Amino acid sequence: MASFDLSGKTALVTGAARGIGFATCERLVARGARVAVIDLDQEACDAAAARLGEGRAIGIAADVTDRGSMQQAVARTVEELGGVDVVVANAGIAHKGATFRALGTETFDRVIDVNLMGVVRTVEAALPQIVARRGHVVVVASVYAFVNGIGTTPYAMSKAGVEQFGRALRVELAQHGAGASVAYFGFIDTEMVHKALDADPLAERLLAAVPKPFLKRLPPKEAGEGIVRGIERRQPRIIYPRRWTAYSVARGIVNPLLDTLMVRDAKTQAVLRDLDARAGEEQQTTA
Repeated sequence: MASFDLSGKTALVTGAARGIGFATCERLVARGARVAVIDLDQEACDAAAARLGEGRAIGIAADVTDRGSMQQAVARTVEELGGVDVVVANAGIAHKGATFRALGTETFDRVIDVNLMGVVRTVEAALPQIVARRGHVVVVASVYAFVNGIGTTPYAMSKAGVEQFGRALRVELAQHGAGASVAYFGFIDTEMVHKALDADPLAERLLAAVPKPFLKRLPPKEAGEGIVRGIERRQPRIIYPRRWTAYSVARGIVNPLLDTLMVRDAKTQAVLRDLDARAGEEQQTTA
């Protein structure tokens, strides 16, 4: 598929008031695109749009868990910016670590609803525009789409689902001259990561077994640049940090071995016992 010139195009980005979403908007604007900044809070959306430059962006408060809300956001983007050539379904949340047994049902459902179904609703609302304009879709997954999700089951499940959604979209949209990418990020230095990992001593213990190079955090601007470069190249996969690429390729061999090791590893099982003991605790989600 030919490269995609972003100059003069219009993009809709969810979870765009900060973090990876805002960094993506910055890079899109730098390429000459106009952007609809979608997030939950109108004031935050307006502030982000203002930072992107007058005439380059609009802010729209919308909730990815509400199909009607996303349809209205797309309709407003078409009305004010002329259409939607690119959609980046980035909005997502995490939760305090806990085993599936200990995790509250409401928290589990909320993570799946935002991270998986929110992506589906976002793409669904924008898809007529994407097809008509031979545009491009980016769905944001995570390396948790292919690593063991112990301690964060709904997050890993949602990201694995997003991966499958994006893969199918890429093939299905080819007949229309449109494209799709799946973005997989490791640890990016965002507020969500600070809340979900840095503020939780059990998360630090759980990640202690992960080789340090894989724990290196990238600034959001590198993730945003990766997304935009992936759109321009119509890449099927966008993986940052790049060191995760080899793991992704080898996952079919590596994962069964690692799963067996974690079952037998005393330190891992000790952390899981502590995560299991969180049953009954309040499990707040973080964005």
